[in-house]
Formats: sequence, C-alpha cells, structure tokens
Amino acid sequence: MSQVESPIKIKIDTQYLEQQSDVADNKYLFSYTITIINLGDNKVTLKDRHWIITDADGEQNEVKGPGVVGETPTIAPNTAYQYTSGTVMETPVGFMQGFYGMEDHKGERFLATIPPFRLAVPGIFQ
Repeated sequence: MSQVESPIKIKIDTQYLEQQSDVADNKYLFSYTITIINLGDNKVTLKDRHWIITDADGEQNEVKGPGVVGETPTIAPNTAYQYTSGTVMETPVGFMQGFYGMEDHKGERFLATIPPFRLAVPGIFQ
C-alpha cells in the first residue's frame, strides 16, 4: 500500500432499529448510512472494507471483504457515494471503526480511515 494521501471525507449517520431488535435475547440491530466524499481532483474506486465492531463488553468482531453492499463504486472528484448497511450487537451500545481500501486513477492503493462512531439505543449513556 503506497503513501498516497487520502482525499476522502467520511460522514456517518446511525439509527437504532427497535422494531427488528429483541432486547430479551440481547439482539440490538443498528443501521448506519455512510457518505464517502471525494475531495480530490481525480476519481477513486472503493475496492474493499475492513470494519472493527466493538460492543460494550469489549468483544470485537472484524468484518473484511470486497466493496460495500455488493458494489465497488468509483467516485468522481467533488462528488459523494452513499450507502446504508447494518449490524447486530449483543449489547445496547458499541462502536464501529475501520477503513476502506481505495484505488486512485493511477492504480495506486491507499486507505481511507473510517473514524470511530457510536451505536447506541436512545437514552443509553454508556
């Protein structure tokens, strides 16, 4: 992986899916909408992802794979790509973070860091 500077900005919006969760079974479902903004002068392609999901008990789950939601989008300069996905946790609070493996217009690979973000049932203050 080269030292290409990332022109990517990432915005995250989360939601607790109460109707699909089962608190009695310690099953908490969350959705997250990610907006990947290309602030650079050239197109970039998202090739893969690496997530680290940590619940309130400190249990970690890593998720790696090609693309996101079945796509490997190419993002033109000064545009954005948005998708929504979800995760299940055994605690009402947790965090996600990671990175996207990206490729620039010259075929150089670089990482776009996904900053840590909180998933929490509303009203939880952990």
